[in-house]
Amino acid sequence: MSELRFVRLGFGDDAVEYQEAWQKQREVHAARFADEVPDTCLLLEHPPVYTAGRRTEDSERPLDGTPVVDVDRGGKITWHGPGQLVGYPIQKLPRPVDVVAHVRRLEEALIRSCAELGLETTRIEGRSGVWVLGDPVEQRPQIGGLSLDFDPRLTDPEFDARLNGPEYAPSNAGQRREDRKLAAIGIRVAKGVTMHGFSLNVNPDNTWFDRIVPCGIRDAGVASLANELGRALTIEDVLPVVEKHLTAVMAESVLAPRVVESATV
Repeated sequence: MSELRFVRLGFGDDAVEYQEAWQKQREVHAARFADEVPDTCLLLEHPPVYTAGRRTEDSERPLDGTPVVDVDRGGKITWHGPGQLVGYPIQKLPRPVDVVAHVRRLEEALIRSCAELGLETTRIEGRSGVWVLGDPVEQRPQIGGLSLDFDPRLTDPEFDARLNGPEYAPSNAGQRREDRKLAAIGIRVAKGVTMHGFSLNVNPDNTWFDRIVPCGIRDAGVASLANELGRALTIEDVLPVVEKHLTAVMAESVLAPRVVESATV
C-alpha cells in the first residue's frame, strides 16, 4: 500500500465548511485516481452541519426543518461540528474493491487511538463504527420507571425519542449505561478510490445528536472521549495519535481484491 500522507485542512476558527471540504475531496479523489498524488487523508473540523447518507429515512431527520446536506456516502444521518475530528481517507484500493475491509481498517486505527488515550472501545456486529459498550441489559437503570423489556424505542413503532426529552436523548446514553457510538464511519468508493470516512467525537456538544436519530439507531446513543475519560481533551491532543495509528494500520495491511466466488452450475 502506498504511504498515507495527511493534510490538515482547518480546525477551530479555521473549521472547514462541509461543501468546501466535499469539493476538496473530489479534487483529491480525481488526482488519486490519476496517480498524481499518493493516498491522502484530509483531517479537519466542520462548523455544525447534519449530513445524510443514501439510506437515511425521513423519520430520522430533524423535526424542526433544520437543513440537512444529502451526500453520496453510505450510512444514514449524522452530525459534524466543533470538537469532532473528521477524517477523509482518499485511497486507491485493488479491484474488486473490498469495502468492508476498508471500514475495518479505519475502525482498527481508531480503536488503537482510543486505547492509547486510555479508553477501551470495540466494534459491535452489524453496526459500523467504534463503540463504548454499555452494561448488560439487566444491569442498566430503568428508563421512565419501566422495565427495559418494555422500552418504547423498541416496542412502539410510533415512539420518537426526539419528542420525549433527555430521558431518551442519544447524548445521555452514558447515564443510561447503554452502548454508545464514539466514532462514525461512512464511505463511498468510486473508480476504486475511497471518499468520505470517519468522525471521532473528542469533546463536542453531543446534544446536537438529540435532534436526529443518529445513524438510524434508536436503542443506543453517542459518546465523546472527554466525557468517557472524565478529563479535558482537545483535537490537538488527539490528532497526532490518530495519524500515528492510521499510518501503522495502513502500513501493515496487505491489500487484496475482494474474493468473488464463481457460481457453480
